[in-house]
Amino acid sequence: MADPVSAAVAVGWAMKAAGWVASPIISELYKKASSVLNLDASGKLKELDPKILLLQRVMEVVEESPYRPRLEQLFDDLKSAFYEAEDILDDVEYYRLKKKIQDDNLKSEVAAPRRNKDRVKKLLMSAMKKFNPLKDQDRGMSKNELKQSLEKIEKVINDACGFFEQMNLPNRSNTNLRDSVTANSRGAVTTAKPPSVVIGRDKDCDDIVAMLHGKEKYAQPDTNSSQCYSIIGIHGISGSGKSTLAQLVCAREEKNGHFNLVMWVHVSQDFSVDNIYMQMSEATTRTPCLQFNNRDTLRTNLEKELHGKRFLLVLDDVWYNNRDVRQYEKLQQILSPLSAGKAGSKILVTSQTRDALIALGATEQRCISMSVLDEDVFLKLFKHYAFHNVSVDDHVRRILEEIGTDIVKKLKGSPLAAKIVGGQLHIRPNIESWRNSQDADHLDDTMGALWWSYLNLDVQVRQCFAYCSIFCRRRNFQRDELVRFWAAEGFARSGNERKDTEDVCHEYFDELVSASFLQPEVKKYSGQMDTYIVHDLLLDLADKVAGSDCFRIENGWKRTGESWTMCEEVPPEVHHLFVQTYDSALIIDKICKLDNLRTLIIDSVEIKNPVEEKVLESLFVRLRKLRVLIVPVYNGQGTLSVPESIGQLRHLRYLAFMSTYYTVNTLVLPGTLTKLYHMEVLDFGLIRDLVFNSCEDMFSLTNLRHII
Repeated sequence: MADPVSAAVAVGWAMKAAGWVASPIISELYKKASSVLNLDASGKLKELDPKILLLQRVMEVVEESPYRPRLEQLFDDLKSAFYEAEDILDDVEYYRLKKKIQDDNLKSEVAAPRRNKDRVKKLLMSAMKKFNPLKDQDRGMSKNELKQSLEKIEKVINDACGFFEQMNLPNRSNTNLRDSVTANSRGAVTTAKPPSVVIGRDKDCDDIVAMLHGKEKYAQPDTNSSQCYSIIGIHGISGSGKSTLAQLVCAREEKNGHFNLVMWVHVSQDFSVDNIYMQMSEATTRTPCLQFNNRDTLRTNLEKELHGKRFLLVLDDVWYNNRDVRQYEKLQQILSPLSAGKAGSKILVTSQTRDALIALGATEQRCISMSVLDEDVFLKLFKHYAFHNVSVDDHVRRILEEIGTDIVKKLKGSPLAAKIVGGQLHIRPNIESWRNSQDADHLDDTMGALWWSYLNLDVQVRQCFAYCSIFCRRRNFQRDELVRFWAAEGFARSGNERKDTEDVCHEYFDELVSASFLQPEVKKYSGQMDTYIVHDLLLDLADKVAGSDCFRIENGWKRTGESWTMCEEVPPEVHHLFVQTYDSALIIDKICKLDNLRTLIIDSVEIKNPVEEKVLESLFVRLRKLRVLIVPVYNGQGTLSVPESIGQLRHLRYLAFMSTYYTVNTLVLPGTLTKLYHMEVLDFGLIRDLVFNSCEDMFSLTNLRHII
């Protein structure tokens, strides 16, 4: 049976490609490049526009055609040429900033009172030596490369048009999905997001609460023959509302006070025991967990916090493979500190399979299957998200309700689909948009409904959503964090050139929240900043639409002999990468060969194994196109000196050195850091002291927005 995710996205591959091609992205790049080259872009764009439209049309009608592999290659070639031109434009801007800063410094020096005229003369001569190579060599080379890159883009488009002449194209596209998306781009739009709501789960919640409060006849703490807790499980397919039901239960229990402590922990598919312990600690103390050097310390502290307390622990989204012995052992390690609690404690587990619940110790009688909502209840859920605070006259509302009833039948009872599709229709409460959506074939399954909703997002917002695919499942995002990533990557595009790029990205963020592609996460303690997550099914969608542009490795290493290798090879054309590693040699041997990399976020799962200084040197020398770089640094002596080669990363905009607790007290920054004129964000994490001997030169970083 075909994978439903792959099937849904296979149908829509052409729409994704066509949307990228027909978006303002290429035209905007061409205009910028032409400005640098002092060319008139209008004539060339007039020539290319009909060809781009033809490319769009062809991509829409060849989804199942034998021509598709060739078109995919042309599409990849076009993207490659686009990225190349974008990098060259970035180089040109870098040199412009460099010259401006040098000019400003020169004027400052000349304006200052000097007794020694020879010194001024020497300064001028030195400056002239710097400026001339910049103008004649660096910028000249970049302009030549830029011209060649534009010619490459034109060649790919022309080659595609020549190839199209050999194809027997139908007269029109048969994708009514495209028509629905196009129509939905018109009409009144509202961005107010309907509040989240739980409908139809009161009885399920009552049943679980009754189990939680039931007396455990054999549960006695601190004995070898029994345990202080029992386990209750909820299982069902992704998107069925398991986590929502568990959240409803937690909300009740926090009010009634039956448990001394209520904790919520997310367990990913390939989780780290250390990370789970840290989540438990945060949920127990209601404060951020300090990072320790070993697991025993984490477990001991956790046991102290749990001692004598009756707790409710939610383990959300547990994955289990009964053929994976190591995974079973890790699940048992998660449970080991919990024996310190008080009798009557409970663990509520959510999972897609009942096997995971049984493996953790739940009895079959305590494994609750997510029931399908009744039709009238499901319709009520959909209407909440589609009609909340929508102001239309009674006649229009009656028609919309009739159309909505028909759309609901296609959603097959999926609460996630009702929330996402209803939220999208809520944005455009007009009859034409809803009728076109009613005809969309892709609404017939959950993934298809999510795909339809994705296509209703603006192109730039889709790009931001796809970027989220590099991160681990259920990662908590802070608004400012994501916005700064997107701004650093250059995703912000606005018709108003004066509009701040981060303000534009904040609007993208709000649109993703409004469409429920980013969803508010449960707070583990009071005072915690608001965070957001991407639902698992939506992350599956993001993986597909991002393609080879984005990639993540979640503990994806295996030991072969004396060395570590990757379970899955990283595509060489990847641009954005998240990696967790146990061996820094793998970064040097594999990751540093990815010449096109723009984002590298390294997250060391094991607390004792952050990235070392030798890795930094390799990264700086080899990965010259990086725009976002986050590395966990470590030095046993408490001081880390950043290599001077960091000055070679002239595209860099976001730099973070994340230190584990007390492993790096002092960070020594080189003067070459001040040559990174594009820099927007510097994040030094828990590092206590910064040593920088060129503080005055920091004023050269004219684009710097945040020092964290």
